Amino acid sequence: MAGPGVVTLAASYLGTSRWREVGSWRRCRPAARVRSVVAMIAVHGLSKRYGGTLALDDVSFDVRPGTVTGFLGPNGSGKSTTMRLIMGLDAPSRGEALIDGVPYRALRWPLRSVGAVLEARAFHPGRSAYWHLAALAAGGGIPRRRVAEVLGLAGLSDVASRRAGTFSLGMAQRLGIAAALLGDPGVLLLDEPANGLDPAGVRWVRDLTRSLAGQGRTVLVSSHLIGELALTAGRLIVISRGRLVADGTAAELSARAGGSLEEAFFGLTEGIS
Repeated sequence: MAGPGVVTLAASYLGTSRWREVGSWRRCRPAARVRSVVAMIAVHGLSKRYGGTLALDDVSFDVRPGTVTGFLGPNGSGKSTTMRLIMGLDAPSRGEALIDGVPYRALRWPLRSVGAVLEARAFHPGRSAYWHLAALAAGGGIPRRRVAEVLGLAGLSDVASRRAGTFSLGMAQRLGIAAALLGDPGVLLLDEPANGLDPAGVRWVRDLTRSLAGQGRTVLVSSHLIGELALTAGRLIVISRGRLVADGTAAELSARAGGSLEEAFFGLTEGIS
């Protein structure tokens, strides 16, 4: 599905089998038992214009289950815009973004199907971490016991009763990730999830995303940090100035510049006009 000028380094993956009902609570089992979650993300000819500014220009890609896919690009390249369009928060000017074959708004149980972190402080500052998650669980038909589970996964059990508005940026990121995991979804979109985290937190995000992908989930992680995505992602999608410029593994991209992923990245993104 790569458009003209896109460096396609590996064949696009297309899953074939699907769960009978995306978002069914029958799929929301403990994470260790998840073996095959085949919902995927498909972006077809996606363009977005804000007034006279073309933020995305005919972007197409698929995100495979079972591996972390890194969405790499400079600041302002269109990564966040793409994720907002996938999540139905903005309407595309052209094209479509699908999750397991349907737009986000058509999912029967969105929180059980897709978990996303698009903003670090997407919570009421006066609510405790626990009650923020409990409110989300109630709205999504998710059992209350899941709140304690995701607080533990995010390392926030000891501060569950604290007002979220007092959290540092790193703690707010952890709370956002806990919210994304609340419905035990098969698809995860994380926009700059390591932002504000200390080295231990960055390593935790890396291990978590790898573990989730290893369970068969579809994981899309955006970042402008080349080295971190090289350690985390099995596949890299590179975007610059709203255009898709490369799609492949870190090794494949590095080979374009004598083994340096950084040089390959700058070579791909600096010449876009």
